[in-house]
Amino acid sequence: MCGIIGYVGSRPCEELILEGLERLEYRGYDSAGIVLLEDGGFRTIRAVGNLAELRKAAGQTTSTATTGMGHTRWATHGRVTEANAHPHTDSSGRISVVMNGIVENYARLRSALQDDGVVFSSETDAEVIPHLIARRYEGDLVAAVRTVIGEIEGHFAFVAASADEPHRLVAARRECPMVLGVGDGERFIASAIPAFLPETRDTLMVESGEIVVVEADSVVIYDGDQVIARESAVVDWDADAAEKGGFDTFMLKEIHEQADALSDTIGDRLARDGTVTLDGLGLDDATLARVERIHIVACGTSFHAGLVGRYLIEDWAHIPVHVEVASEYRYRTCLAGPGDLVIGITQSGETADTLAAMRVARERGAHVVALTNIMGSQAVRDADGVLYTRAGLEIGVAATKTHLAQVMALALLALKLGQVRHTLTASGAADLGEDLRRLPGLVSEYLNSPASAHAMEVGEKYADRPFFLYLGRHVGMPVSYEGALKLKEISYVPTEAYPAGEMKHGPIALLEEGSPVVVVATDGHVFDKVVSNIEEVRARGAQVIAVATEGNDEISQHADDVMFVPRTPPLLSSVLAVIPLQLFAYAVARARGLNVDQPRNLAKTVTVE
Repeated sequence: MCGIIGYVGSRPCEELILEGLERLEYRGYDSAGIVLLEDGGFRTIRAVGNLAELRKAAGQTTSTATTGMGHTRWATHGRVTEANAHPHTDSSGRISVVMNGIVENYARLRSALQDDGVVFSSETDAEVIPHLIARRYEGDLVAAVRTVIGEIEGHFAFVAASADEPHRLVAARRECPMVLGVGDGERFIASAIPAFLPETRDTLMVESGEIVVVEADSVVIYDGDQVIARESAVVDWDADAAEKGGFDTFMLKEIHEQADALSDTIGDRLARDGTVTLDGLGLDDATLARVERIHIVACGTSFHAGLVGRYLIEDWAHIPVHVEVASEYRYRTCLAGPGDLVIGITQSGETADTLAAMRVARERGAHVVALTNIMGSQAVRDADGVLYTRAGLEIGVAATKTHLAQVMALALLALKLGQVRHTLTASGAADLGEDLRRLPGLVSEYLNSPASAHAMEVGEKYADRPFFLYLGRHVGMPVSYEGALKLKEISYVPTEAYPAGEMKHGPIALLEEGSPVVVVATDGHVFDKVVSNIEEVRARGAQVIAVATEGNDEISQHADDVMFVPRTPPLLSSVLAVIPLQLFAYAVARARGLNVDQPRNLAKTVTVE
């Protein structure tokens, strides 16, 4: 969850670290801190709140330190206090550490250290690491870190510094992400590439279990005692990708980037005759055609994309699809095995529960494919194959463009499966391919039309309501789930989402006069059923906000407010229907004066269970 950055070089690094933390703030923003190696010791600055508070604490004095580390925190162990903010040091003040992740056996380690007289200054699990390193330190930070790695359990990435080795940082990772930036006479180490993107695009990925020694002119990677040779790679991201581009927020910018995300995800994968080429799945066409079952494992917004994918795959390829919450799948009896395809959907490629579910399935002999937005992420390294989305960098914590890119990637896979299994005719596949190619244009058309502004106006109208109910049927059901999640994430309004047919089995009891009910009512074979559900809630005095297909005049007779979207084939309507719900949630949150890019208690990447 947390964001870390370290620097070793020849330049004064305080501002480099602060700027890097600002680009990582989406990973955690309840507190932050930096440590600078200067005058033979550490200068540590910490603050509660966002990076603006840390800058205030740092003041105007410019440090000449050329080695340092920074951390932005998403709390897991310990309250949000300055004492619990990173960096943490040992009792002597000679070892400093920043960490992302969880030390699962910290309680036992802490107790043993306290029995030996160590005094802790925080409630965090991370603080055991500098104390352990200090106990093992005999003038060689690398050796001490190597020993400590064998003592701690959990999922983590940390960077350690010693005041006695002021021009060196030593880092280690187990599951949680870590990447190196290679500059001219300087090196960066961070949780994610944006931290150092304006300074260098030359990167080195760090594998789980490795230890990294970083100095100004060198990087040494160890797997145990073995030195690993690894070539750097140049990323094609632009530093401007991390800026708001004239929009008020990253979230609104990324909503408006969804057409490009769809178009780029299609890319050269879809030929004019509907033929789909998906290099990287790790399966040839003949083997893909023999897949017996598909399991999709994911969390949150990615789970909702998986639900949409299920409708597409089952309809176009006639393969049974099970969509599972990854955090539950990993603890059930796994029935996946040879002949099954398991797709782990994770925007970051680092979602702990999804990674664990993928590993369980792989151990059972299933073929595992990672569907992710991040090249070189842990999911990619753990899987047998990969299906990349091409959404670009997403800063807003509440996923928008990555969700639609995931749906498009699954649509391409569904079309591919329909072709290799011959459940689609050549002409049918070509027609579906053309439908997919039209989607980016329709999204762009909608976002640049008065209809998108109207969706925000509707959100403002209902911004003061204390509760919302979302309903949908068939492919509209996952759209309602995703719309409700967006509202909860960024506006903090209690919201329930249900399949519309289930509403009578309990949720209808929540309704009273004026209760807002958001209904996905796009055209399709269940439209009449949805209208019946609308009338049932209206009979209880609810106000209905409908998402409907452009040109459907009937819906206005049944709803108080309608947000129209362009017409698509019914199975693809989820791509358009989710956008007004994103804008609706955005408008509610903004009307309430909330920070939509940094919703409370949330982080962009969930790297702990």
